[in-house]
Amino acid sequence: MKKIRILGTGSYVPPKVLTNEDLKNMGLDTSDEWIVQRTGIKERRLAGQHEATSDLALEASKKALDMAGLSPDDIDLIIVGTITPDTHCPAAANWLQAKLNAKRAVNFDITAACSGFIYAMHTASQFIHAGSVKKALVIGAEVMSRVVNWKDRTTCILWGDGAGAAILTADNKGHQLLSTHVHTDGENGKDLLVPGGGSTVTPITKESVERGDHYLNMIGANASFRVAVRHFLDSIMESVEHNKVTIEDINWFIPHQANFRMFTSIAKSIEVPIERFYITLDRYGNSSSASCAIALDEAVRDGSIKEKNHVCMPVFGGGLTWGSALIKW
Repeated sequence: MKKIRILGTGSYVPPKVLTNEDLKNMGLDTSDEWIVQRTGIKERRLAGQHEATSDLALEASKKALDMAGLSPDDIDLIIVGTITPDTHCPAAANWLQAKLNAKRAVNFDITAACSGFIYAMHTASQFIHAGSVKKALVIGAEVMSRVVNWKDRTTCILWGDGAGAAILTADNKGHQLLSTHVHTDGENGKDLLVPGGGSTVTPITKESVERGDHYLNMIGANASFRVAVRHFLDSIMESVEHNKVTIEDINWFIPHQANFRMFTSIAKSIEVPIERFYITLDRYGNSSSASCAIALDEAVRDGSIKEKNHVCMPVFGGGLTWGSALIKW
């Protein structure tokens, strides 16, 4: 069986910057010091009024195609990891296919919250190994600014908008996706969710909007922090053990960009310097499924990732979902 090769990566963040000071000036009871101390976030990017998730994904996809030297007609499969699609139906991947003019591609979305990009890579790899797909475009893309309550300082300070993409194919040469691993704990999915608009509660109404049912809710942040750290660590060890490498062999850790305190806790647990964690959180905030995809592309383009480097990408998100990917660049 041939291995999975990464032909190209791409990313896009909107130009509009929202700083911590901007949040304070919006009337939020917070400060730059308070936010940085608790999260490590200094600013985040916001999509424009008329930008949808597929628009952000389009820009990231174009860059990935350009790096890979491919055209949209070369793509057989498009998977978008997102919890903020343009519409509930059709999928964000369908809107992206139309905008990209990738007429040969089959498309669908994956809902795995902050783990979405790794889930998308995992799923695309199965299609490629099965022989039904030759080249797959996988994207993590979010417009989180549309699902946060801007009056809730515990949540709105965290999120940003953006998209990251990668193109996969079967090839034993080049940059190798050595393995992907995904896990789910549906029983505790209630701890991070958007309760409104689905079939289990009242559909969107005036009353549900007034209750804020369409906003992202986080329950038990302190407990979630501990659970996330545990699953990040488990995911790292799963990648390492599966591929018979050691922690010392990993040149870069590119995690889902959730919280800087999480990173320091994880780094301490595996006894590596925090400098081996590639971090974009301070500039872009938490862009959910897009965050590790954006960070991967930036690390490739700025030369941080060198030839033959091992890159571990652990993720954790609502659902609950978690997993990892190990790349040999």
